[in-house]
Amino acid sequence: MVFNKIILFILSIFSGTLLGQHNLSGNIIDSETQTTIPFIKIYDTTSGKETVSDAEGDFVLTDLQSGAHTIIFYNENAVWHEETYVLVDNKNVSVAVNRTISLSEVIIQAKRREVFNLKRAKDVEGMTIYAGKKSEFVVVDQIVGNKSNSNARQIYAQVAGLNIFESNNCGLQLSIGGRGLDPNRTSNFNVRQNSYDISADVLGYPESYYTPPAEAMEEIQIIRGAASLQYGTQFGGLINFKLKSPSTKPLDIVTRQSYDTNCGYATFNSFSGTNGKFSHYTFVSYKNNLDAAPRANMNLEAVNAFTNLNYKLSDKTAIGLEYTHLSYTAQQAGGLTDAQFERNPFFSNRTRNWFAVNWNLLTAKLTHNFSEDERFNAILWGMNSSRSAIGFRTNRVSQIDDLEEPRDLQVGDFRNWGAELRYLKNYSLGSKKSTILVGTKYYQAFNEERQGPGTAGNDANFNFQDFAIANLPRELRQSDFNFPNLNMALFAENIFYVSDQLSITPGIRFEHIKTESEGTFRLVNRDLAGNALLDTTFEDNRTRDRSFLLMGLGLSFKPNEAFETYGNFSQNYRSVTFSDIRIINPSLQVDPNIDDEKGFTADLGIRGRYKRILSYDANVFGLFYEGRIDEVIRTATRLNAFGETVENGRIIRFRGNIGDALIYGFESLSDWNIRETIFPDYNEFKLNYYVNFAFTKSVFTSSEIAGIEGKELPFAPNVNLRTGLNMGHKNLLLSLQYSYLSDQFTDASNAPRDVNDNVSGIVGAIPAYGVFDLSLRYKFKKYTLETGINNFTNEMFFTQRATGYPGPGIIPAAPRSWFATVQFQF
Repeated sequence: MVFNKIILFILSIFSGTLLGQHNLSGNIIDSETQTTIPFIKIYDTTSGKETVSDAEGDFVLTDLQSGAHTIIFYNENAVWHEETYVLVDNKNVSVAVNRTISLSEVIIQAKRREVFNLKRAKDVEGMTIYAGKKSEFVVVDQIVGNKSNSNARQIYAQVAGLNIFESNNCGLQLSIGGRGLDPNRTSNFNVRQNSYDISADVLGYPESYYTPPAEAMEEIQIIRGAASLQYGTQFGGLINFKLKSPSTKPLDIVTRQSYDTNCGYATFNSFSGTNGKFSHYTFVSYKNNLDAAPRANMNLEAVNAFTNLNYKLSDKTAIGLEYTHLSYTAQQAGGLTDAQFERNPFFSNRTRNWFAVNWNLLTAKLTHNFSEDERFNAILWGMNSSRSAIGFRTNRVSQIDDLEEPRDLQVGDFRNWGAELRYLKNYSLGSKKSTILVGTKYYQAFNEERQGPGTAGNDANFNFQDFAIANLPRELRQSDFNFPNLNMALFAENIFYVSDQLSITPGIRFEHIKTESEGTFRLVNRDLAGNALLDTTFEDNRTRDRSFLLMGLGLSFKPNEAFETYGNFSQNYRSVTFSDIRIINPSLQVDPNIDDEKGFTADLGIRGRYKRILSYDANVFGLFYEGRIDEVIRTATRLNAFGETVENGRIIRFRGNIGDALIYGFESLSDWNIRETIFPDYNEFKLNYYVNFAFTKSVFTSSEIAGIEGKELPFAPNVNLRTGLNMGHKNLLLSLQYSYLSDQFTDASNAPRDVNDNVSGIVGAIPAYGVFDLSLRYKFKKYTLETGINNFTNEMFFTQRATGYPGPGIIPAAPRSWFATVQFQF
């Protein structure tokens, strides 16, 4: 019997038709004005189907089974209505909806019964066009996992092809890549929170030192490379952390207390509510691992706070103010050589390495709806933040730290502000509707980077040396730079509906970028005996001014709600960062002639949702780079006494435009609701099985560097697999997940791993690894208990070879850990 149901299920997908199914169509009007209301969301709590009414207020839900269906009509403007219809044939209805100050609790509860953790974006949501793009929205509340420490393996389990650095920073900083992109600090994505930039410098230093806690997130919105037209030029695309919206209650308080055997104690507390036209959401998070860490010299303490204040000036206009603060100090255990890792992955010989972040963001928002078809949004934001790192760094990772010598200190101050304006309009072109989005962005940064000798102690002192010891001159610095950057952009996209099933979305983005560096650096060349051959301070002032045009095209064909074919092409661009321009690093040399990257990304795929049974997305992709910036292993060079460039015998990483490159592959996600397929009458149970699989190939198609052409790109594992079961009964849910990545190179020269290397730790591949995670969640009235074991087979693995902080060397991933969280909501 079970076998017959599975066969019927498979055949129904390919046939696209089902016997005994009906359509529910209708028109939505305002109960007071009797006028039609466009773009109302319609949710069938019985089947889980969703749709949106069109510009004339018309809607249709297709392929509904016979019987009673409870339908909810709602939108963000607090329109809601609930009706139950009994279907024995196709039905057409007229729905008169009411307006209220709060959404029905029925809607909230119905949405919580969603059976899939990942959802696809509509063609248009908010002030963004998603039609024809590879988009993945993680519904964070649906996840059963270690959210207290934002375990990225679990949070992003169903996002295809992501490569994750797992450095056990307890969720304070996210490092993800994918499709052959370096995961370090998520620097190959445009990273935003509530649609505004949060990285250090979007173009000059696009590294994310701040990541909001998963406990505060409503959704994580990911658009692949085609996001370069609406959100910036990055090859990776967009990651937008959408934080939770204010509660519709007058006051809603959530408190969560957590403990993790690798990350120690954490508390998360939020306060939220709506009172008339005013609404707010605030959270405060604190964590420390002073009594729990997998390695010695690995302490951290962090405070994260956020507040969102909103006021509705009228039914059409709303304003908002947001403030974000993160401050943390972390002791860094340093990196390991391969030999050290094999002997003891938890060994540390760095007692004086520290890292500190102070992040502050202030944002103002204005939203105005001219009508249901015409909207305007303005965001103005500013940042005043810093990052400081102090410690002992050498390309000889095994070298013991001389406790009497001053440490190397880097201090970065990031001050920037920006404004982004968006205008979206739904209009008719002939008999078909269309949607246009136009926008502009202005961004200005005033960043500073200083590097030099710090104190000789072992504490978290981030002051430069201000006294003379031995022959060290007062306030001698290795580099002192200002990086003023300017970026202006204009962009536009338009959805043209050729038919009810086919849409074409062309887009264009004009960019003007001006990056500057103003400062000095000290160059010291030594021979193998450590004698200084050259000690000179140089001025290095550069200005790069360029303008260019990016273009793209998206296609979408939706013959029915269960199936969509999509494709997109978009040009991309990545500016040279100021860390590429001038940072003194004994493990890394940067080509002084390094230039920007250019290229394009493309996707072609199918996706859809079959009833409440199957959610799927499968696509092929390609990324082409011209002048790919990457690293190779080579012998370091220096200037001799005659000013000639000679090799000095040290093996380092060399960073520059290595060559042209191609990355291509296949990505897929399928989430099967086994319970709905085989046991449809057991509504109190949940049983889902998902498979997230990506196969990636990469190659340097040309290079002027000997031995690079034909080599694979770094951070492009051939196989990336995450699979798992989500099961439960009523309020008890359990998640079992397995993550596997095949081996991957860390440099363009494809240097293999040498387990006997007891010197550097920065050279070599990352071996394959597989990790299991088990999590449990139980809700009882206002209480929630979350617990589980991460890496319960205690796999010893690593995902990163750092050339600077937090290394240099191998950064081991976290061993097995147990976590527990108690939540109370009132």
